[in-house]
Amino acid sequence: MAEGYTVAAEIKRSGLAEPSLAWLALALTPKMGPTRCGRAMQRLGAAEQLWVASLTELEAAGLPASAAQFIFDGRARTAALAEWARTTEAGAAILTPADENYPGRLLEIYDPPSVLWVRGDASLLNEPGIAVVGTRHPSPYGAGMAEMLARDLARRGLVVLSGMARGVDTCAHKGALDIGGKTVAVWGTGIDVIYPKENKRLAEQIIMQGGAILSEYPVGTFPAPQNFPIRNRILSGMSVGVLVVEAAEYSGTRITARCAIEQNRDVYAVPGNATNKNAWGPNTLIKQGAKLTATWEDVWEDLPSQVRLELETALEEQAGRNESKPGATASLFAEAAGVGSALPPMGDHERLVMQHLRQDEALQLDELIERLEAELGSGEIFTALFELELAGRVKQMPGKNYVKSF
Repeated sequence: MAEGYTVAAEIKRSGLAEPSLAWLALALTPKMGPTRCGRAMQRLGAAEQLWVASLTELEAAGLPASAAQFIFDGRARTAALAEWARTTEAGAAILTPADENYPGRLLEIYDPPSVLWVRGDASLLNEPGIAVVGTRHPSPYGAGMAEMLARDLARRGLVVLSGMARGVDTCAHKGALDIGGKTVAVWGTGIDVIYPKENKRLAEQIIMQGGAILSEYPVGTFPAPQNFPIRNRILSGMSVGVLVVEAAEYSGTRITARCAIEQNRDVYAVPGNATNKNAWGPNTLIKQGAKLTATWEDVWEDLPSQVRLELETALEEQAGRNESKPGATASLFAEAAGVGSALPPMGDHERLVMQHLRQDEALQLDELIERLEAELGSGEIFTALFELELAGRVKQMPGKNYVKSF
């Protein structure tokens, strides 16, 4: 009895709800993966029973002998309290199946995480979202499509989920952020370990603009290669569908797509050039029944009717809040329908430059200057490119390479 009161006192001091601390303790127990944790909690009947169960009862709940001893000795509780202290120090929180904000869609999959570490707006995890995944080395076409589709879907209220890896993931997050949309990054590291490091600013921007960062790994977990394929089931599980943009034959993206199919989620794929090795993944998925996707409408028309209704209602409510502003409602729905303000007219120099640029292939600045040397000087080309970038017609890629925007 005295031990029980000690546990209650420690839990109260920790500031974490008793069921959540029990889930955390179980997740930190050796040999206890998500599936085994879930089954053990079902057999115990209530998470709080973890603190008062005997060794025999713990083993009867499906725990290996060493795991049962780890909990019975109080080591699991100590580990959980220490982890919770590290979590709060990192500015994060935890979610378990005992919490209201735990993503409802994740509870539908075979092996939902026992604990989620989260920074940012946890309420986003239960909003309709689309996972955008693909290669770490996209072509200009792939990068442009990922950014465009993420931007257009986020504009219509869908949360964009991705893994914040280099390449397609980064483009997807940036596309959503560019129009003030919401995005969630699911990491394969601890919530305090940014990977890749060059995305530190992106991570900060996600939080600053009301998004969230999510992980099923404890604070301080380094980027072990095996973590990333495991986290892919979270990306697909939280989403209403998975959108694949460029992926090679053997890639983590295939794992995400397979998880989506197993979890009864819709799969969308952007078709690619058959001569590009990164087109193998999406093209094969399309042959296997994935929805060929070229614009946001291809995703929108396939969404479950309840999800579409929810998103459209949210747009209408937002319009209602802006009714006091003249023209606000019309502009909101025009934007949601993809009708933006008219682009400024192009000058002669800009038209000449645009004739040499493509959407699916980047052109290096020196080559552009060489092509136009008989018609324009380098200064005129620089000015034209600057104006085209400002108007959103042209995008500059690394290495002074330019492509038409979508």
